[in-house]
Amino acid sequence: MKTLFKLCTIQVIVLIMAGSVSAQEKATSVNPLQAYYELTDALIGSNASVAGTRATALIDALKANEKTNASKVFRDKILFDAEHVAESKDIEHQRDHFTSLSTDFYALVKTVKLNDKPVYYVYCPMKKSYWLSESEVIKNPYYGNKMLSCGKVAEVLK
Repeated sequence: MKTLFKLCTIQVIVLIMAGSVSAQEKATSVNPLQAYYELTDALIGSNASVAGTRATALIDALKANEKTNASKVFRDKILFDAEHVAESKDIEHQRDHFTSLSTDFYALVKTVKLNDKPVYYVYCPMKKSYWLSESEVIKNPYYGNKMLSCGKVAEVLK
């Protein structure tokens, strides 16, 4: 009976350890650029709650990605703005921080290769700000449905 109990205990420990390893693998496998795109989508949809959640995912992805450590200055600036987006429930405040977050994220992508597909650097003349997009189709995160197609591709990062 003791042997059976020991075997069950060992099996439970192995299952717990396997679960925590796969959670760690998930955190490190999330590309910060993909997390950025998901935050952008939440802002396009004008959903402050989802934007906050996506900003938290971006923070986790940046911290877990070894490549972003190579450019600590940009990473730390992005983390600062992402934390403000995550903490705020005001979509306009989130968008204000998204402006500088996007500028720094552009610099990070140019410094550290995070993409395997083209990245579109898009300019909004009304906001006088940029953002990154995975598509050349304009979907403006600064104004959402109010001015969804406002903007133009300024640069394509290959």
